[in-house]
Amino acid sequence: MNSKVFLVLRILFGLFLLFFGLNKFFDFIIFVPETENAVNYLEALEVTKTMHIVAIIEIIAGLSLLINKFGALLMVILMSISINAVLYHGTLEPTTIAGSIILIVFNIIMLYGYKDHYTDLLKA
Repeated sequence: MNSKVFLVLRILFGLFLLFFGLNKFFDFIIFVPETENAVNYLEALEVTKTMHIVAIIEIIAGLSLLINKFGALLMVILMSISINAVLYHGTLEPTTIAGSIILIVFNIIMLYGYKDHYTDLLKA
């Protein structure tokens, strides 16, 4: 991948993660679930503090991409959050799936951009 394109995508994704991670703490964008199942699910995540953990991981991943340290590691960790976001929005809030699609596409692009870092990990 072209290093300048990867740099721009890395910075954009870092800002995206930082913004939405901080949003979980400061509510810049008010998110109102549309269905009762979505409300129950999000309440369960709030009670168990899971959303705080997700927010912290997103903030750390965003900062790591912006300062270009540990990005490859955090993209692997972030993939589980990306998959869960797509599953949540796809099943419980399908009208708001666009953000989670952006998240997982950026995550896959970053994983591809860091593919050289995973060679030892993926050796048979």
